[in-house]
Amino acid sequence: MAIEHDFFGLLESGPDGSIFWSETVEFGDQSVTVDLTAPDENDVAPDALNIAAAMITGLEHLDLRCREAMVGQLGDRTSEVTEYVISQEEALGDDLEDYLTDVSGDTAIDIIKAMRLMSVTILADEHGGTDPFAVLEYALDADSTDDVLLVNLASDASVLSVTSAD
Repeated sequence: MAIEHDFFGLLESGPDGSIFWSETVEFGDQSVTVDLTAPDENDVAPDALNIAAAMITGLEHLDLRCREAMVGQLGDRTSEVTEYVISQEEALGDDLEDYLTDVSGDTAIDIIKAMRLMSVTILADEHGGTDPFAVLEYALDADSTDDVLLVNLASDASVLSVTSAD
């Protein structure tokens, strides 16, 4: 079986009924890997693919929303974002400024601004559910795949949570 979509083209299912689409999207001055997946193509609503396409084409706006959610968590000393900022400060020490794109004097904000959007995973079968529909992965150091923050979005692009990869 297969699903045809204007943006994604022909999404053919594998032998187990799952679908997978992957593309590298240019975003600002970087390339971002975008994956769309579902374990069973029968669970993918046409609206889910339309929303996924809108998220990909509106990646700049989506990225801004995710960064604003990260900033919003800085006031909570126990949040994953605050813990991430502290861990980056400790791990990088004096080298931290080498990773920052702007040094304003507010290190936490500077770290969030400098983080790179590494990947976007869209779980097309989660449209309208309580589990994340899209997961955006951010890292300060692109070579450090363990030190990342994951922003989980609902299908309406609202932020469900920001978590670490641990």
